[in-house]
Amino acid sequence: MTAPEVKPEKRLETLMECHGMMQAARGPGSPLSFGEFRRALRGDLGILLPDGVTPLDLEGTRLVDQDGRVSEGALDLDFEQEMLLRLLHKTGKTAAVVSDREFQSELDQETVFTLLRKYGEQAVYEAGRRDLIRSPAGSVHELADLRLPPLVADFYREIPYDSAYRGWWFACPICRWPMRITVRRNAGTTVGAARCWHAPHAEMGASYLFGLPTSAGAPQLLPEPAPPRPGGREAVLYPDLGEVPPALPAEGHRSLTRGIWRYTTIPGLPELALHDQLAARGLEVSLWPGLDAFDLLVEVGSKRGRKTSFKVDIKDYTSAMTLAELIHAQEGDRGGADWLVLPDYHGRHVPLLSGVCAKYDMQVATASEFGEMVCAKAGVSWA
Repeated sequence: MTAPEVKPEKRLETLMECHGMMQAARGPGSPLSFGEFRRALRGDLGILLPDGVTPLDLEGTRLVDQDGRVSEGALDLDFEQEMLLRLLHKTGKTAAVVSDREFQSELDQETVFTLLRKYGEQAVYEAGRRDLIRSPAGSVHELADLRLPPLVADFYREIPYDSAYRGWWFACPICRWPMRITVRRNAGTTVGAARCWHAPHAEMGASYLFGLPTSAGAPQLLPEPAPPRPGGREAVLYPDLGEVPPALPAEGHRSLTRGIWRYTTIPGLPELALHDQLAARGLEVSLWPGLDAFDLLVEVGSKRGRKTSFKVDIKDYTSAMTLAELIHAQEGDRGGADWLVLPDYHGRHVPLLSGVCAKYDMQVATASEFGEMVCAKAGVSWA
């Protein structure tokens, strides 16, 4: 549906195969015609579920966006399902076949973390991990100055073709990775659009339009309307978009592969933000202790000199159901974390995950809720 270069008969074959799989999952009691199936693929995916099945993550999720391309949310759901299937395959809980693409994504992730841990030094690991979070893209000269092992640096590749327009690209003001570029019709005029591949960042304001230049000059972004900045406890960790991102030449610039950006850089942003804000308030907090046994160790002292420790794992999954299944498959947290912390924009996932994590003696909170809670225990103000 989103690949016009594919021959019509091949597209029809793929759609019919997927329709058959959907029919098998729904069962004979919930028939779905091929026409209904095709129409649903361009709308709310929750419609595809039979009556009586709660949509959860699928409700409101669109497979195809307004520009006729696979949506960011659908890409995340696909990637997260692959991660879960790989884990189940490793633990012998499923006979899932791992494709070359899935294997390569897993290999990229494992290779990077193995190389960062290679020297067995906490400071080296922390410095490298920070670089992957703070600098997911940049000029070749800037990236050469990062504190990364040479083989890790090899995971910076050319700017993806769907993040460039006539040789120019734009860094998301929140995560610094190349934004997605599309050309669309808007009020009878053809315009360009740049928005972060991570949907929550785009919804915070990392979404722009630009006029199509008639010459070889660089396009200039114009911000789309952004939601108001939250107040109260959530204001502490809310990102500052700063200036409108300038156009950068694709030539001479590189960016991390998508998998490493999505599941190292993206969750790493709230990890660093929470660490920095707690440390600024005088709390004792460590990043990725024990070469990444978990994400944060927060220790709060009492008047009697005893310390209460909070072992924190921070996850940023689009699908709460997939994350819940992952927790089940691992029987909690592999590193021994007793708190699962979610970015504030995934606050709606807390009730579901709280029920799952309670089975493994873990508690769940958003980053702001957790920050406010431990600050209260330490006797300092969070907001």
